[in-house]
Amino acid sequence: MSETEYLAFIDPIKHKIFRLSKRFLVSVDEAEDATQDVLLKLWKNRKRLSTISNPEAFAMTITKNHCFDRLKSRQASNLKIIHSNFTGYESLERRIENNDSINLINKLINLLPEKQRLVIQLRDIECYEFKEISEIIGMNETAIRVTLSRARKKLRNELIKLHNYGTQ
Repeated sequence: MSETEYLAFIDPIKHKIFRLSKRFLVSVDEAEDATQDVLLKLWKNRKRLSTISNPEAFAMTITKNHCFDRLKSRQASNLKIIHSNFTGYESLERRIENNDSINLINKLINLLPEKQRLVIQLRDIECYEFKEISEIIGMNETAIRVTLSRARKKLRNELIKLHNYGTQ
């Protein structure tokens, strides 16, 4: 794989690598460092990338493993996600409401078991297909669907509890 081919491969996925890194690591700086490390690993393995059936899934697997290694080395217990899909003109009140909603969802996601957090991140935030998620985390597609369903159900129940509590 030439430098041009590598750059063409990396350009569309580098933001996904960063977001997945940010899902696991505590700070934006840590996620940026992890992203650079993963891009370097991919560069070193660029000749091998052309032989892999799904190089993007391979890149995300490297990212996941690298983040786990970083977390183990720091013995970190807190994972943080800050993900914002809200852009454009909005009133200040609406932006505050959106930020509060995002923060609440992030807190609830962080309470989920590790596998459920990972599946929610890859499917609902990164929009990967079940087959790609299967290749990234090494679970069969049926197990991923069950895990995703359980994670969504837990999130839904927690949101219902919170909203019902606030209206009483």
